[in-house]
Amino acid sequence: MKIARFVQSNNETFGLVKDGRVSTRDEIINETGVPLPLSIKDFLFDGWYDEVKDTLSKLQYKEDLSKFKLLAPISNPSKIICLAFNYYDHAEEQKLQPPRNPVIFFKPRTTLCGSDSEIICPNFVTQLDYEVELALILGKICKNIDEDEAKNAIFGYMVFNDVSARDIQFSDKQFTRGKSFDTFAPCGPWITTVDEVADAQNLQLVTKINGDVRQNSSTSKMFLKIPEIISKLSKVMTLEKGDIISTGTPAGVILKNPNLEYLKDGDEIEMEIEKLGSIKNTVRFVTK
Repeated sequence: MKIARFVQSNNETFGLVKDGRVSTRDEIINETGVPLPLSIKDFLFDGWYDEVKDTLSKLQYKEDLSKFKLLAPISNPSKIICLAFNYYDHAEEQKLQPPRNPVIFFKPRTTLCGSDSEIICPNFVTQLDYEVELALILGKICKNIDEDEAKNAIFGYMVFNDVSARDIQFSDKQFTRGKSFDTFAPCGPWITTVDEVADAQNLQLVTKINGDVRQNSSTSKMFLKIPEIISKLSKVMTLEKGDIISTGTPAGVILKNPNLEYLKDGDEIEMEIEKLGSIKNTVRFVTK
């Protein structure tokens, strides 16, 4: 199932997406008889999704997806946890060894935005970069779990762009500020539930800048695999329903690549992950 959050008639709502068509929250209520909550987070994690899951064959998907503005699927996660250097090919291009334990940083929730949103960058940033990543949406509270339990903790997946101001990142000598500007985490286009992805550890990831392919790799090149990531993080902190874990980026970023120019105003970024869909965003530099 593909579950999206979007704007309909100037109001935020959510619904299900199938073959370019949408069944909105109101239509789900009318066609299943289940009185759904207003919040997508309540719908996903407070039992309402399970309530309607067996009745979804009744849905007619009356609306065309093009009528809606897609938002970040989850607006208020308690945590957005991102991994660094977790792909063999990315670590190699950065001349680093992949770490045995997750090297993490956090993004604030104000970084989140949806497909077709602008990435708003202050014009004092001089080295703006992209990173396509597979993001996990957790569906259970997790603490001190093993890798087998971790496999059952994932609700779904989405595409995630860990936008990075490299000049700030490396002048600070740590990652958080350079990756925390508002709109620096485009994601979506929706949450794809785990039952639709047979093997999340074997998905193609592609980034295009103005139509040119920059990243073309596979989640099979992750160093720390998904269950290990979740298990190890749960030994450090309590993971909660709706938390986002972004699992690192493959080779092809601009950083340390002398043949590539950093992003500029008007650049169009398209990121696609096999089975999950694609997000498209435009870079906009502004004076602040």
